[in-house]
Amino acid sequence: MATALRLTRALWHLQPSLGPYTAAAASQAQHCFRKPPGRRRLHESKYQSGIATSISQSSTPVTPECITKPPLSLLPLSTLLRSYCITSLSCSPLLLSPSLSLLSALAHSKSPLLNPDRNPVLRYALKKTFYAQFCAGETAGEVRKTMTSLKDMGFEGVILGYAREVVMEEGESVGKEETDAAIMTAEVNAWRKGTLETVSLAEKGDYVALKFTGAGSQALRELSSCCPPSKNLEEAIIEICDLAKEREVRLLFDAEQTAVQAGIDMWTLDFQRRYNCEVPGQALVYGTYQAYLRSTPATLARHLAAASSEGFTFGVKLVRGAYLGSDPRHLFWSEKKDTDRAYNKIAESLMRRRYNDFLKPSQGTQSGELPDVNLVLASHNLESVKLAMNIRKEQLALGQKRIDMTYGQLMGMADHVSCELIQAGKLAHDLQQSPHDKQDTPKAHKYLVWGTVGECLKYLLRRAQENRDAVVRTEEGRLALRSEVARRMRGA
Repeated sequence: MATALRLTRALWHLQPSLGPYTAAAASQAQHCFRKPPGRRRLHESKYQSGIATSISQSSTPVTPECITKPPLSLLPLSTLLRSYCITSLSCSPLLLSPSLSLLSALAHSKSPLLNPDRNPVLRYALKKTFYAQFCAGETAGEVRKTMTSLKDMGFEGVILGYAREVVMEEGESVGKEETDAAIMTAEVNAWRKGTLETVSLAEKGDYVALKFTGAGSQALRELSSCCPPSKNLEEAIIEICDLAKEREVRLLFDAEQTAVQAGIDMWTLDFQRRYNCEVPGQALVYGTYQAYLRSTPATLARHLAAASSEGFTFGVKLVRGAYLGSDPRHLFWSEKKDTDRAYNKIAESLMRRRYNDFLKPSQGTQSGELPDVNLVLASHNLESVKLAMNIRKEQLALGQKRIDMTYGQLMGMADHVSCELIQAGKLAHDLQQSPHDKQDTPKAHKYLVWGTVGECLKYLLRRAQENRDAVVRTEEGRLALRSEVARRMRGA
């Protein structure tokens, strides 16, 4: 109880901010960490000898001062402390279980008293803690401020999503009862408006993630029945895609629960056919594939075959999975190591554009080269990121063609991975002194969700569940954060 009280007090007294990154972080990122090289402390070494260090092991002379500080030195103090408190909470079963129960009750309650958008006290408490950690803002101004601070810090761009969605409990089915046509139209129009505003907030080179279930009851029924979208919804999706193309923003059609995923896959392929043929080798529309599902290799193989035969660029966002708390467990790999293997094998196959012993061609498909692939490698796992970077480095050295690819992590999570990617990108840029220097510069993006506190509750619940089911990774992040807190306390 004393530990819980200390964490709560530390978190509550943090200075509020509209996003987790500030101008202080930006000014740090613009320098080359000019601390003279010296002996590292033992507990810092694991987090300093990562991605950036591996890039420095090249034939080009390297200035070691660029990587002498740990990656988390990029974070402002308020973000660092809040992240440490929330990550410590996630690592404690005693504290996490009641927190999950509370978030679940808030996310699914119909009571105005438990609705943070109608209860100002509850809204304040959530916005200054969990919302500030994981969400970008409630207004366009707040979102733009968060986006700017991230890019100033060194991120290539952002993946911006509108929080409106529907998450069903395990075993819950989509109702067959009729919904008033006016209500369904209003639901679609609200989703259309929010998603178009999201695309308008995004800038050239950014991504926008969208969830079809946010379009309401009609979309849920059509997805669960694998029916084409209604005329009104299809027009909304086309309008969103056209605006994204105009603004040079790419669209990530998010994976959702298995009850609606087959329908999402069908809609995603349809819009990839329409929009991914216009610029050779460049995808506008991406589908999302969850490595923790046993069915993913076969599904991905069928979709790759369609892209090959029909000649469109195949856009993939590869994730481990985010619906552990609501989908049936028998659909997943039985152990985490199996999910890790699935993720890494699929990523390798896509990056090398050839099938392997895990991702095999679908029946009746030749085992030749894959179609053009664009990849968002969405991972909080440092080993997966390093494996991908090693493949890119090998391809660069051999003069092999590399796919269009970026790395992504969720805002408020895996900052030790994100900051390593920023350091690596800066170092690679510094080493690229002429066109003949061969350096792979990683592109890092942060996934941001925006919306009111109430709209973001289901998203926050899934983040908490994801931390619960990834204890080892969460503990790794906590140790990295603790090391950085200790380093700053020493004034190093």
